[in-house]
Amino acid sequence: MSIDDVIKSTLDENGLEHRQEGRGRFFVTLPGTKKLQTNCWLVVAEHALVVEAFVCRKPDEAHAEVYRFLLRRNAKLYGVHYTLDAAGDIYLVGRIGLHAVTAEELDRVLGQVLEAADGDFNALLELGFATSIRREWGWRESRGESLANLRPFRALVERDGPLEPGRDQQ
Repeated sequence: MSIDDVIKSTLDENGLEHRQEGRGRFFVTLPGTKKLQTNCWLVVAEHALVVEAFVCRKPDEAHAEVYRFLLRRNAKLYGVHYTLDAAGDIYLVGRIGLHAVTAEELDRVLGQVLEAADGDFNALLELGFATSIRREWGWRESRGESLANLRPFRALVERDGPLEPGRDQQ
């Protein structure tokens, strides 16, 4: 079975939305709850399967706190790590040696991508976009607009600074 076959069958078996963009290139959409979806590329390179997923754009503020959070989080991740692109946007990237690409390993790494991107999303927003969240909350509130997708940030809006990552937000 070729690497492309392993990837395609693993994605199909897990019911993941994907499309193949030529030989050895797959665009996968991982469904989430906090981050509604995480787009991920799987690209077969010469010696490894490259995994790359966009997490969020460059933070507006508290850069040192965001980067400290990412570095600490890297120590707990399996198969991928946080990185920044040239614009400062946040990604998860990893490489799996071609000899190690199995359905189980691909499932494990994609699971880690989803867990990290979805699980860390609100903490990253709280740290890096607190002012924008507060401004959006106030704007919506003043116009009677829905606050439904901002509800996880109620505690942030009700206090002067960002929450500590990992602190209960409800």
